[in-house]
Amino acid sequence: MNMQSKESTTGLVGDVMTHVSSLVRKEVDLARAEVNENLKRAGVAIGLIVAAGIVALTALNVLTAAVVAGLTEAGLDSGWAALIVGIVLAIVAYAMVSKGTNDLKLSSIAPTRTAENLKRDAQAIKGDTDA
Repeated sequence: MNMQSKESTTGLVGDVMTHVSSLVRKEVDLARAEVNENLKRAGVAIGLIVAAGIVALTALNVLTAAVVAGLTEAGLDSGWAALIVGIVLAIVAYAMVSKGTNDLKLSSIAPTRTAENLKRDAQAIKGDTDA
């Protein structure tokens, strides 16, 4: 092996190591950005759940007032009105909890794009070494 061949091999190995290092660094940055984005969505989902709890407590207060009003009044007009409002608030709370829990599932937080990129990179490296 001549001197120029050794230098070019060393240069190629150095280039490969630089590219692999850059690729790993970029994949880590992508994973970090994706997790941060998903955590922001999880924060919004938690906010929806908290808001749903507040609305549910309000619905419970209104429903309680409706029962009391319905039992104490003979006309039932104000009681039925309070009952209708309470049911509507309960439906809103249920919708908010459903949306929040669906958005909070663990699979929505995982960095799926990064995993796909890593699989693609591994296949590309295998394809380059097999050729």
